[in-house]
Amino acid sequence: MSFIVIIPARFASTRLPGKPLLDIAGQPMIQHVYQQACKSEAERVVIATDDKRIEEAALAFGADVVMTSADHASGTDRLEEVVQQLALSDDQIVVNVQGDEPLIPPEVINQVAQNLASQPAAGIATLCEKIHDHEHVFNPNIVKVVFNDRGFASYFSRAPIPWSRDFFQYGKKSVIPDGAEYFRHIGMYAYRVEFLKNYVRWVPSMTEQTECLEQLRALSNGVQIHIEEAHISPPAGVDTEEDLQRLRGMFG
Repeated sequence: MSFIVIIPARFASTRLPGKPLLDIAGQPMIQHVYQQACKSEAERVVIATDDKRIEEAALAFGADVVMTSADHASGTDRLEEVVQQLALSDDQIVVNVQGDEPLIPPEVINQVAQNLASQPAAGIATLCEKIHDHEHVFNPNIVKVVFNDRGFASYFSRAPIPWSRDFFQYGKKSVIPDGAEYFRHIGMYAYRVEFLKNYVRWVPSMTEQTECLEQLRALSNGVQIHIEEAHISPPAGVDTEEDLQRLRGMFG
């Protein structure tokens, strides 16, 4: 199996401007992500950015950097520009690692790449983990996924899916029934280059726009997405100032 890692990194962030360059234990966040990705089995790790400040910081710690347009609507669109610039073959596997996960386990990166390599019918591979906490099931910032017995995704949603007819009630304290299983989607993807080239030509689907979830564009266009439970639960990324302080505490 051969794969490369691409780490999209934007300077603009609504809640944490300049997030990739925020300091964690004396290094910019993006450096921690890059170093973790380099511990995986990827043959190449590339940072994709539209900002010169991120490019300069990444080059300073020895990273491979590709500059992209600032006009991309999503990280997937940015990845497609990178694979075009690198002239990668259509069957090359690319793993998208988010630039705000400084503790991403290398084993998880390997797993999602291997997942796609072992599923020729899939256009995308991704990961999930079981959740049991009521707050997590009903948190719209935690994306849930339902998949069939062969591991192919049926749907992703910010809502609690599957919806328990007899136990969930709007406006009231709902109870998660015994035996019910809920899975959090872990936002790491493996793609083949051919899929990325197709993806950017498709218009955003109604479900994608409603849920604000890019992967629903793929499902709407008949692409199969294969799901595996992550072998290791990756720590949460950095979205807020509270997240940042928590991560800084973990690094001591």
